[in-house]
Amino acid sequence: MVTRRAVDAAVSLALLALAALLAFDNWRTGISWDSTGPQAGYFPFYLALILAGACLYGLAKEFLSRARPSEPAVTAEQFRRVLQVFFPTLLFCLATQWLGLYVASFLLVAGFMIGVGRIAAWKSLLTAFVFALALFVTFEIAFDVLMPKGPLEALFGR
Repeated sequence: MVTRRAVDAAVSLALLALAALLAFDNWRTGISWDSTGPQAGYFPFYLALILAGACLYGLAKEFLSRARPSEPAVTAEQFRRVLQVFFPTLLFCLATQWLGLYVASFLLVAGFMIGVGRIAAWKSLLTAFVFALALFVTFEIAFDVLMPKGPLEALFGR
């Protein structure tokens, strides 16, 4: 059984390593000011330091706290709920490659609302359609950003 304390410490260490990598890379890029303003690594460097500080706080809290009862990191029911989100999200990422972002988003939102949320199908389908349409208008029309497209978008000439 993996305890919550061990998971907290492992996540804090992993994030601390990421923060160190980000801080080093942004230091290498440049963290000072020049005649035009801050260099490219200025703000990300300090964000990495904030992340490192939060990780060190979390580690100190775990190691300095009094011994508490050993509780599991996740119960079977909690793990089942995590998998209810993980697998559809993984399928969404894969489906985006073939169906495009908008159709895959429609399927993901409708699937979650119907399957996990137990919301009426008509409400779920309507909400998913409005959400996918809002994504389309935002990315394709308002900002003209290239997003993954599938065969449905090709029918519309986009």
